[in-house]
Amino acid sequence: MSRSVKVRSALVSVFYKDKLESLIQTLAGHEVTFYSTGGTREFIEKLGCPVVKVEDVTSYPPILDGRVKTLHPKIFGGILAIRNEDHLRQLEKYDIPELDMVIVDLYPFEETLASTTDMAQIIEKIDIGGISLIRAAAKNFNDVVVIASKDDYEQVKVWLENQEGTITYDQRKHLAAKAFAVSSRYDMLIHQYLAGGSNELSSNFIQHVSTSRPVRYGENPHQRAIFYGNLEDTFDMYGGKELSYNNIVDIDAAVQLIREFAGDKPTFAILKHTNPCGVCTRESIAEAYLGALACDPLSAFGGVFISNTEIDLTTAQEINQLFYEVVIAPSYSPEAKNLLTANTKRIVLRLKHFTVQPQSFKTVLEGILLQDSDLAMEDISQSKIVTKLAPKTEEMLDLQFALKCVKHLKSNTITLVKNKQLIGMGCGQTSRVDACRQAIEKANHFGFSLAGSVMASDAFFPFPDCVEIASEAGITSVVQPGGSIKDQLSIDYCDENKMSMVITGVRHFKH
Repeated sequence: MSRSVKVRSALVSVFYKDKLESLIQTLAGHEVTFYSTGGTREFIEKLGCPVVKVEDVTSYPPILDGRVKTLHPKIFGGILAIRNEDHLRQLEKYDIPELDMVIVDLYPFEETLASTTDMAQIIEKIDIGGISLIRAAAKNFNDVVVIASKDDYEQVKVWLENQEGTITYDQRKHLAAKAFAVSSRYDMLIHQYLAGGSNELSSNFIQHVSTSRPVRYGENPHQRAIFYGNLEDTFDMYGGKELSYNNIVDIDAAVQLIREFAGDKPTFAILKHTNPCGVCTRESIAEAYLGALACDPLSAFGGVFISNTEIDLTTAQEINQLFYEVVIAPSYSPEAKNLLTANTKRIVLRLKHFTVQPQSFKTVLEGILLQDSDLAMEDISQSKIVTKLAPKTEEMLDLQFALKCVKHLKSNTITLVKNKQLIGMGCGQTSRVDACRQAIEKANHFGFSLAGSVMASDAFFPFPDCVEIASEAGITSVVQPGGSIKDQLSIDYCDENKMSMVITGVRHFKH
């Protein structure tokens, strides 16, 4: 049965004392009885609050150099007891106090791992009592409040002040979920260390796993979903509805794409289902937006919009004429911000930085695949021109642009670019020929002339058929990674038909 818990007692045992004082004073104001050990007990007593020593409850002092302090039935009984007649009778029989709240953090295993290679020191920072207390309190969240992170102290304090010293069922359940996230992350770090894996990889990969938030649902309404991480580190959210699973996935793809254009002239991109369907660079961001929209105005409907520079009022007025899910920029003029946030159903985000995670993972079969993120972006001017004809200066600029776009589309993929504008793309095809034809068909459908345009491929051409199709459409220059045993056939065709080709040596498959 859902009910609020009146906090009358709290077990407090923390390694870090920062942010704790205010919460302790709030609990003391509600006449909470404190139970504690060692340094935490001394900290609470210095605040003028009486504390019951854990050893006075257990009749045992801390032993084994402090390894065993709270591991005792009189502590865990007070936490794990269900507040029913039978369990309460047992608590009374064995003189066990009810513990309504558990405030515990963990030994600094991660910090120790980062500061030393001494195994003895690292092993000593594997917490046993703390992790056990957290799990016990989280398991019994129906009757007990668990706080496993100092980041939650302020929120719990507000709840206590607004609810006369009580914590609701939903609040306890929320804290329990966060507590298990803390314990999961902690165990994962220990596993990674003992298994001999890369400490740096673990730290980068799961650095935010202890912070989580539910999302409305997963890719589809019948799928549950939760986000582990801290979006506030990356964005300021100016307005709009709560982010969905699909929103977050699309936003991630948009940030990864626009990162390629950080520091360039004003560039605007439009994405749909993680794929760029419009990208354009111009002298002003308004022109760049209109150029990106022209690439595929049909797919742009309901898309994610992103800019590499400030969005001004003129651009915002243009954007506001179309239905979109999310708009992202490093800044907005005050007038643009006011206009875009007026529609409370549209999500407006300010991007704080263009960085992306150095590793990525996905669940497969009965395990997890972990890999370095594809952060490479080859410099076209340093790549190998393999044809007799070299690309013109304008073509080189467009080839670089096409490479940035092709890297962020699902394989197999082809991009067509002219004057720093994505005019055609084919993606997610089972053959490169199909991707090439799809890209040309899109460009033709939206009225673009392919004469003098360039083409990029995410992987090599196994046969010359793609360059043949490109030549017939008017495409004059091609960039590809190379590596096929039949590369020369494509090169020969280009030479015979006055096309230029650049080989980068870097493949950009995106599955």
